[in-house]
Amino acid sequence: MATKEERLKKLFPEDVLRISEDLSEGELTILENLYELLESKYRKDLNTHWSNCTVPEGFFEDMGTLEYKYSPLLYEGREGADTPSLIFQFFFAYTMARFDPSLATLNGVHSGLGFYSFLYGGDDAQKEKYIKKLANHELRTCFALTEPDHGSDVAWGLQTTARREGDKWIINGAKRWIGGANVADVIPVYARDVETGKPKAFIVRRDQPGVEVSVIQNKIALRIVPNCDITLTDVVVEESERLQKINSFKDIARILYTTRAGVSFMATGAIAGALEATLKYVNGRTQFGKKLSQFQLTQQKLAKMKSNLTTAMALCASIVRLQEKGDYNEVATSIGKLNNAEMLREAVALGRSACGGNGIVADYDIARFFADAEAIYTYEGTHEMNSLIVGRSLTGEAAFN
Repeated sequence: MATKEERLKKLFPEDVLRISEDLSEGELTILENLYELLESKYRKDLNTHWSNCTVPEGFFEDMGTLEYKYSPLLYEGREGADTPSLIFQFFFAYTMARFDPSLATLNGVHSGLGFYSFLYGGDDAQKEKYIKKLANHELRTCFALTEPDHGSDVAWGLQTTARREGDKWIINGAKRWIGGANVADVIPVYARDVETGKPKAFIVRRDQPGVEVSVIQNKIALRIVPNCDITLTDVVVEESERLQKINSFKDIARILYTTRAGVSFMATGAIAGALEATLKYVNGRTQFGKKLSQFQLTQQKLAKMKSNLTTAMALCASIVRLQEKGDYNEVATSIGKLNNAEMLREAVALGRSACGGNGIVADYDIARFFADAEAIYTYEGTHEMNSLIVGRSLTGEAAFN
């Protein structure tokens, strides 16, 4: 039987800082199950799904079987905790993104922004009704905050409105870039209360009257993810289906700060995937009578990719330590996102270059990572917005407008 050290080396051979040693045996088992599922079932047709903008059949259901939210294996020695450890969450997102950023994002929207909307925003009755079903993928969700005319500035320009009439709310407006909305069973829709001007969140079903969902076409990145437009016309929601603990942008920010670190984790995993894809190619391609991996310039590119990966992993580990202590510092998470996404952008460019012309062909894995890096660089707070958060902390001056 393999030792924990041997299992870690097999699963994370790129982890030269041995950050993964902090995983428990149970957490490692779930991650091994995840890796086996992805490789055995989805590797063969992955690039085809990316090219065709299709979600692999059964993916969502298969992810639910992993019990990655509430398996007893995740809570050994952590009795009383209501979420898996942050080190596990890091390596889960990392492993997903190392395999494919699209699938990592699709699952991450459900298990991150969507799930935490219910966990942090719901009252006890709502959590009892929804949390377990969301955790095991019996229900699908997403996160409907961004609008056609408001992304980074949505806190100032939330245009979707909610008007109360007795025990009902009437919602009107539009949302954009909502990943997975076309298959979501319950959609947390964020809207401005016309009476108070404050934001609230409402549980909307995609098939109810007044809801129209369409998939955005012609994307160049995260092509497997069905990002959607949602139009809401006089949509009626009962007061009992309003997420009771979301009543300000501070409440929304709590969800965003919790999940923003997850984008750092995914960016880091994507660097690892890009390096893995590049190594596979240069070790198998011969030019001028020898493998590409034997050329000095190729090794220089690989070394820089590896350096970026190791630095990004170290930063993620530091963020994990902070958040395990309950410190969800927005500056730290913003630094993590902007730094690791920028390192990803550099890494995929080096990898694509090392793969030459084939680096732009979807048949070779590096092309997916090269394109998907642009989306990761932009979403969950653009590079510029995260830079301004850090800048504000340094100068005391907000420069957002």
